[in-house]
Amino acid sequence: MADSKKWVLMATAQTPTNIAVIKYWGKRDETLILPVNDSISVTLDPSHLCTTTTVAVSPGFEQDRMWLNGKEISLSGGRFQSCLREIRSRACDVEDKEKGIKIEKKDWEKLHVHIASYNNFPTAAGLASSAAGFACLVFSLAKLMNLKENPSQLSAIARQGSGSACRSLFGGFVKWIMGKDENGSDSLAVQLVEEEHWNELVIIIAVVSARQKETSSTSGMRESVETSLLLQHRAKEIVPKRIVKMEEAIKNRDFSSFAQLTCADSNQFHAVCLDTSPPIFYMNDTSHRIISYVEKWNRSEGSPQVAYTFDAGPNAVLIARDRQVAAQLLRRLLFFFPPNSDTDLNSYVLGDKSILHDAGIGGSKDVEALQCPPEITNVPAQKYTGEINNFICTKPGRGPVLLSDESKALLNLETGLPK
Repeated sequence: MADSKKWVLMATAQTPTNIAVIKYWGKRDETLILPVNDSISVTLDPSHLCTTTTVAVSPGFEQDRMWLNGKEISLSGGRFQSCLREIRSRACDVEDKEKGIKIEKKDWEKLHVHIASYNNFPTAAGLASSAAGFACLVFSLAKLMNLKENPSQLSAIARQGSGSACRSLFGGFVKWIMGKDENGSDSLAVQLVEEEHWNELVIIIAVVSARQKETSSTSGMRESVETSLLLQHRAKEIVPKRIVKMEEAIKNRDFSSFAQLTCADSNQFHAVCLDTSPPIFYMNDTSHRIISYVEKWNRSEGSPQVAYTFDAGPNAVLIARDRQVAAQLLRRLLFFFPPNSDTDLNSYVLGDKSILHDAGIGGSKDVEALQCPPEITNVPAQKYTGEINNFICTKPGRGPVLLSDESKALLNLETGLPK
């Protein structure tokens, strides 16, 4: 290893978040994060929802340090330590001839890392920020330390940071296989199909509340495993059959089956939360209103146009069968949940703003002129201004990538500290 304490070696990666369409809820092993059932998710386009992480190593660093969204956080937690330990044990020789740096496998145990991570969406609000975060941490460190593991093997490391993180190591639709081994070696993620396979899908997320949730997923799951009989029945009897049907629906791009399975599984997950003692309430009145509107619309059309799914939070993830339906969906959402008079439409609808154009909406006057959807019979329909923070329009996206552009790095190459 080069003696100079001056050098800093860095890697920056970008990793998407994912939304489960067949939910993971409940662990059979808390430490290794082994789930009680398989799950399936869709990866979201990282240009709209992602974590960017820069990792750096230098003999001048005195301890492992991490900054999240600009604030230093402790790395003493067991989950961070598990990921760091697993990656260091698999690290290989690294040589950067240009900088005159050579790190041998045995050196990694002695070197400290600096990590800076940034989420471009609310952290801990039920938008799977920990999934993207731990996946990005593992992916970027694996690149920095020259690991030879494939994405599925890396997913088994990311899983030990946050269960659903294992699914963010792939794009498209991803399955997390629960596995059977007690050591967790076969509990990993595999890609079912790439994002191009079903690229007509459009996803609109209604961010109901960007606040942190009252019950964390970790403690919520523990309480459900200990007290919910429905969870036991779900894991043993229901999910295995649903997984088979969902894989089939995704393979055949069968939206009707996909929507029916997605909505049913989301509803059952929240029923498990209610069946937990004490009951857990992740959804709120706004969440319930959105479900009601989607159900009415789907029924009036005679076949599903939109699927809804809610993770451990009140935010609605709405999956439209194509762009035309997405435009109609956005019109309906803006009719019922218009922005406050002082909110600019540009900061209210985020992500892929071209859907606003498809919906024929150029500004606030167009929103005010929207008509009540025909399936709503109790006219005049009530409007719920201020109940939604914003809408994020996105689509299925790719897996993690390494960013070669040094200007995207979150750490200073000279000091290894946040920029």
